[in-house]
Formats: sequence, structure tokens, C-alpha cells
Amino acid sequence: MNAKPTQARETLDALHEVSRMLNTGLDKETLGLLVALCEAGVNPEALAHGIRELHRTGEGGSGTTKQ
Repeated sequence: MNAKPTQARETLDALHEVSRMLNTGLDKETLGLLVALCEAGVNPEALAHGIRELHRTGEGGSGTTKQ
């Protein structure tokens, strides 16, 4: 049995819980996409800036507000 999917799911669950505590408004799917982008080499600060800008302008869509 491969433990990687289970470990990834547990990590995402923990990340989502922290996200909820910080009231980020990001759902698990969005967090997963952001993690994947970071793992692919995208600058995390640039991602954070983009997310903040989307929230500020109200263009985040429903995908960034579900919990």
C-alpha cells in the first residue's frame, strides 16, 4: 500500500485547518492548487500577493471562499 496519497491528504487536512484558524477563506481545493504551484517552483510571495489582490477586488469567486 502506498502511503504517499494518505500522507498528502493528511498534510492538506492540517493545512486547511490552519487556513481556517487564520480565516483565509481558502478551501481545500484552492490550497491544494496553491501547494502544487509552490512545488512547481512558483514564488509563494507572488501567489500570496495574487490571492490577496483577488480577495481585495472581490474577484476571488466562490472557489476561494468555501470551507
